[in-house]
Amino acid sequence: MSLLIDASIWVSLVDAEDRFFADAKKLLIDADASLAALDLTYFEIANAVGVKKRQPERARLLTDLVATRCGDRIVRVDPALVEASVQLAAEHGLSAYDAAYVAAARRHGWQLVSIDQRDLVSKGLAVTPDAALYP
Repeated sequence: MSLLIDASIWVSLVDAEDRFFADAKKLLIDADASLAALDLTYFEIANAVGVKKRQPERARLLTDLVATRCGDRIVRVDPALVEASVQLAAEHGLSAYDAAYVAAARRHGWQLVSIDQRDLVSKGLAVTPDAALYP
Protein backbone atom coordinates (compact mmCIF):
# COMPACT_ATOMS: atom_id res chain seq x y z
CA MET A 1 0.00 0.00 0.00
CA SER A 2 1.21 3.49 -0.80
CA LEU A 3 1.46 6.11 1.90
CA LEU A 4 0.12 9.55 1.04
CA ILE A 5 2.49 11.94 2.77
CA ASP A 6 1.09 15.36 3.63
CA ALA A 7 3.18 18.51 3.66
CA SER A 8 3.63 18.48 7.45
CA ILE A 9 5.84 15.39 7.19
CA TRP A 10 8.11 16.88 4.52
CA VAL A 11 8.32 20.19 6.41
CA SER A 12 9.31 18.40 9.63
CA LEU A 13 12.59 17.46 7.93
CA VAL A 14 13.86 21.03 8.32
CA ASP A 15 13.62 20.97 12.12
CA ALA A 16 15.73 18.37 13.91
CA GLU A 17 13.95 19.39 17.15
CA ASP A 18 10.56 18.41 15.75
CA ARG A 19 8.98 15.56 17.72
CA PHE A 20 8.49 13.54 14.53
CA PHE A 21 11.78 14.43 12.82
CA ALA A 22 13.48 11.03 13.24
CA ASP A 23 10.47 8.96 12.18
CA ALA A 24 9.67 11.30 9.29
CA LYS A 25 13.27 11.09 8.08
CA LYS A 26 13.25 7.29 8.31
CA LEU A 27 9.90 7.06 6.52
CA LEU A 28 10.86 9.43 3.70
CA ILE A 29 14.24 7.83 3.11
CA ASP A 30 13.09 4.19 3.48
CA ALA A 31 13.62 2.73 0.00
CA ASP A 32 10.88 0.13 0.54
CA ALA A 33 8.08 2.58 1.30
CA SER A 34 5.83 3.49 -1.62
CA LEU A 35 5.15 7.20 -1.15
CA ALA A 36 2.63 9.51 -2.77
CA ALA A 37 1.87 13.23 -2.56
CA LEU A 38 -0.60 15.79 -3.82
CA ASP A 39 0.59 18.39 -6.29
CA LEU A 40 -0.41 21.07 -3.78
CA THR A 41 2.28 19.67 -1.46
CA TYR A 42 4.86 21.57 -3.49
CA PHE A 43 3.14 24.87 -2.70
CA GLU A 44 2.68 24.01 0.96
CA ILE A 45 6.39 23.25 1.27
CA ALA A 46 7.29 26.43 -0.61
CA ASN A 47 5.10 28.47 1.73
CA ALA A 48 6.11 26.81 5.02
CA VAL A 49 9.82 26.49 4.34
CA GLY A 50 10.65 28.93 1.55
CA VAL A 51 8.47 31.85 2.70
CA LYS A 52 7.73 31.45 6.41
CA LYS A 53 11.07 29.94 7.44
CA ARG A 54 12.91 31.99 4.78
CA GLN A 55 14.80 28.98 3.49
CA PRO A 56 14.05 28.94 -0.26
CA GLU A 57 16.95 26.63 -1.12
CA ARG A 58 15.83 24.11 1.48
CA ALA A 59 12.28 24.34 0.10
CA ARG A 60 13.63 23.58 -3.38
CA LEU A 61 15.55 20.57 -2.08
CA LEU A 62 12.43 19.27 -0.31
CA THR A 63 10.28 19.63 -3.41
CA ASP A 64 12.97 17.77 -5.37
CA LEU A 65 12.79 15.01 -2.73
CA VAL A 66 9.00 14.84 -3.10
CA ALA A 67 9.37 14.43 -6.87
CA THR A 68 12.08 11.80 -6.50
CA ARG A 69 10.41 9.73 -3.77
CA CYS A 70 6.87 9.88 -5.15
CA GLY A 71 7.60 9.64 -8.87
CA ASP A 72 4.39 8.98 -10.77
CA ARG A 73 2.36 8.98 -7.53
CA ILE A 74 1.91 12.76 -7.48
CA VAL A 75 -1.86 13.26 -7.45
CA ARG A 76 -3.08 16.15 -9.52
CA VAL A 77 -5.96 18.10 -8.01
CA ASP A 78 -9.00 17.89 -10.28
CA PRO A 79 -12.65 19.00 -10.01
CA ALA A 80 -13.81 15.66 -8.58
CA LEU A 81 -11.14 15.80 -5.87
CA VAL A 82 -12.16 19.37 -5.04
CA GLU A 83 -15.81 18.29 -4.75
CA ALA A 84 -14.91 15.40 -2.45
CA SER A 85 -12.67 17.73 -0.44
CA VAL A 86 -15.45 20.24 0.13
CA GLN A 87 -17.75 17.48 1.38
CA LEU A 88 -15.08 16.06 3.69
CA ALA A 89 -14.17 19.54 4.95
CA ALA A 90 -17.79 20.17 5.94
CA GLU A 91 -18.22 16.72 7.47
CA HIS A 92 -15.04 16.79 9.58
CA GLY A 93 -14.43 20.50 10.13
CA LEU A 94 -11.26 20.56 8.01
CA SER A 95 -9.60 23.08 5.76
CA ALA A 96 -9.99 22.36 2.06
CA TYR A 97 -6.27 21.57 1.96
CA ASP A 98 -6.43 18.91 4.68
CA ALA A 99 -9.61 17.51 3.18
CA ALA A 100 -7.88 17.21 -0.21
CA TYR A 101 -5.31 14.84 1.32
CA VAL A 102 -8.08 12.76 2.90
CA ALA A 103 -10.02 12.65 -0.37
CA ALA A 104 -6.96 11.63 -2.38
CA ALA A 105 -6.03 8.91 0.12
CA ARG A 106 -9.56 7.51 -0.03
CA ARG A 107 -9.71 7.70 -3.83
CA HIS A 108 -6.54 5.66 -4.22
CA GLY A 109 -6.83 3.38 -1.19
CA TRP A 110 -3.71 4.86 0.38
CA GLN A 111 -2.89 5.51 4.03
CA LEU A 112 -2.62 9.22 4.83
CA VAL A 113 0.37 10.12 7.00
CA SER A 114 0.46 13.44 8.85
CA ILE A 115 1.63 15.09 12.04
CA ASP A 116 -1.52 17.19 12.18
CA GLN A 117 -2.82 15.77 15.45
CA ARG A 118 -5.75 18.17 15.89
CA ASP A 119 -7.37 17.97 12.47
CA LEU A 120 -6.35 14.64 10.97
CA VAL A 121 -4.79 12.12 13.36
CA SER A 122 -7.19 12.66 16.29
CA LYS A 123 -10.14 12.19 13.93
CA GLY A 124 -8.80 8.89 12.59
CA LEU A 125 -8.21 10.36 9.14
CA ALA A 126 -4.42 9.92 9.19
CA VAL A 127 -1.65 8.21 11.11
CA THR A 128 1.60 9.66 12.40
CA PRO A 129 4.95 8.68 10.86
CA ASP A 130 5.77 6.34 13.74
CA ALA A 131 2.43 4.54 13.28
CA ALA A 132 3.12 4.22 9.56
CA LEU A 133 6.56 2.77 10.25
CA TYR A 134 5.46 0.38 13.00
CA PRO A 135 1.81 -0.54 12.31
